[in-house]
Amino acid sequence: MTYRWEIAQAMLRQGVVGIVRTPTAETAVAGARTLLDAGLLSVEVPLTNPGALRAIEQLVAEYPAATIGAGTVLDEASAVAAIRAGARFLVSPNLNVEVVRAANRYGAASLPAAGTVTEIMHALEAGADAVKLFPGSALTPRWISDVRAALPQAPLVPTGGIDAEDVPEWLAAGAVACGIGSSLMRGTAEEIRTRVGKLVAR
Repeated sequence: MTYRWEIAQAMLRQGVVGIVRTPTAETAVAGARTLLDAGLLSVEVPLTNPGALRAIEQLVAEYPAATIGAGTVLDEASAVAAIRAGARFLVSPNLNVEVVRAANRYGAASLPAAGTVTEIMHALEAGADAVKLFPGSALTPRWISDVRAALPQAPLVPTGGIDAEDVPEWLAAGAVACGIGSSLMRGTAEEIRTRVGKLVAR
């Protein structure tokens, strides 16, 4: 049995969560394979993809050592469905306490989103394992270092508009990881593999 804190630790250990935002189950699996085969260990498939649950189920079966999660989880029903498909963590663009409770109930890690210190505290008090800062493009690494001066216990994951090249700066400022989507997935499969390899090595 894997405990929730172990899942959160595994999800964040490389400092990067790859986000595969595509329109179908097939394209999600293909994109995730590229990231995982390049050495990334944590991948999120957003539920905006109508085939996301099938993609998650397939990826969990193919990559048992990876940490596969669901993104854009907006309600309890979606949370439970994603967990049953095999998602080990749930990421949301907002704070829905029922999603966090469902994750806690069934042993998945949860990352609700926040954009202010008050929202960060509400997420942590609700039982979140980490807090997604969204949209990350509206914030700066300095903002994280300032917040963590007051809340050193807050595990923050900036996501949305974060460039892969900027990840070291965010981590140095105190982020535990960054959620990276389009900037990680652009280009050919070979370019993606090279980018992921460099990022993981750093």
